[in-house]
Amino acid sequence: QVQLQESGGGLVQAGGSLRLSCVASGRSFSSLTMGWFRQAPGKEREFVAAIKWSGRVTQYADTLEGRFTISRDDALNTVYLQMDNLRAEDTAVYYCAASWTSTTTRDPLQYDYWGQGTQVTVSS
Repeated sequence: QVQLQESGGGLVQAGGSLRLSCVASGRSFSSLTMGWFRQAPGKEREFVAAIKWSGRVTQYADTLEGRFTISRDDALNTVYLQMDNLRAEDTAVYYCAASWTSTTTRDPLQYDYWGQGTQVTVSS
């Protein structure tokens, strides 16, 4: 069993930055593929980024245009999402997820564990 806890959300002005963190408890964090998803009001949950257990393979949503960076620190059982040049359309609840798949994936059904989410609000 893996438990995930996100932090780092908040209110920021357009153009600003935030760094989200997700701490995992339980076994074998270094073997997990980690992902970030988000869900805006009235919309479906969408893929943001993922990082393979090795840390050397990452995947991003095409719409991000290079503004977000995912990383991980296996010594701290933590995955990060650095978000720069934030826009109003980035406003959403951001969820951390963990998967036992062998590579990165955009499919939320491939993720086995989910955090409770952290709110990110970008004011324009």
